[in-house]
Amino acid sequence: MKTRHYAFGLLLFVFCTSIAQDNCSQYYPMVEGTSFSYNMYGKKDKLDGTSVYTVKKVTNKGGETKASLNVSFQGSKKNESFEMDYDFTCTGDGIRIDFNSLLPNQMMEQYRDMDVEMDVTGTDIDLPNNLSVGQELADADVNVAMNISGMKMKIEAKTTNRKVVAEESVTTAAGTFDCVVLTADIFSKVAFANVNVSDKLWLAKGVGIVKQETYNKKGKLESRMELASFSK
Repeated sequence: MKTRHYAFGLLLFVFCTSIAQDNCSQYYPMVEGTSFSYNMYGKKDKLDGTSVYTVKKVTNKGGETKASLNVSFQGSKKNESFEMDYDFTCTGDGIRIDFNSLLPNQMMEQYRDMDVEMDVTGTDIDLPNNLSVGQELADADVNVAMNISGMKMKIEAKTTNRKVVAEESVTTAAGTFDCVVLTADIFSKVAFANVNVSDKLWLAKGVGIVKQETYNKKGKLESRMELASFSK
């Protein structure tokens, strides 16, 4: 269950995973081999796992730059692990993530092996280069309608109220960084299970996510993630 929680956490918050590499994108990696990792903590501030991001491939065709990013998660237990890839395109003003890339690979492959009929729709995620306090960002969502031997099921993930709310300095094991602070409301639904959380993250140019916190609907801290290493 915890593995599914982190899988959808990454799915929902992936819109801000980032590293500045060139003038095309201030907040997303555009250099093959770039790698960075995060430590993830639960309610009791206990280390629940680590996630490692690696830029697998960067291509430039027709004046458009595209990159593929691999994400692997290993929890505190052996059976708490998953891997996913997602792609994004540099638009010149920032980046755009294809919503089709936001579903964990293992989950989708499992459903395909079961001959599950799937219809995936959604809205691409945009992150502009220039972020300033008071700025509002566009909503994003991904929806999956499945037919499993006549039984219909839906998976929904929505990110709303995306805002830049502050500028702060943050220190983690990886160093001290000047960041912009972004917040968002997150809603997810799998079958009959609904989850509503709020997200707060610290984003630095040249580095990406430095710190991220997730709160439940009562405003209580549920989990946090901090940058542990970065190399390019």
